[in-house]
Amino acid sequence: MAAGEIADTLAVPANTMSAHLAVLARAGLITSIRRSRSIIYRANLDRLRELVLFLLKDCCEGRADLCQPLLAELAPCCD
Repeated sequence: MAAGEIADTLAVPANTMSAHLAVLARAGLITSIRRSRSIIYRANLDRLRELVLFLLKDCCEGRADLCQPLLAELAPCCD
């Protein structure tokens, strides 16, 4: 999505969205390409997966029963 589209969809001011996108890009969670006058942003799914797995492992401290409700909620997105 273009930065302006993301800002409009989320009802966030363009300058605020730009700052957020820059942080996400520096963290490697999104990538960008220029198309004409727009910058198109994409999620880096591998990095996002790594982040989510790290957070789940840290939060659950190896106890799968604690993470199961969250995993069940996330699963429908991947069917």
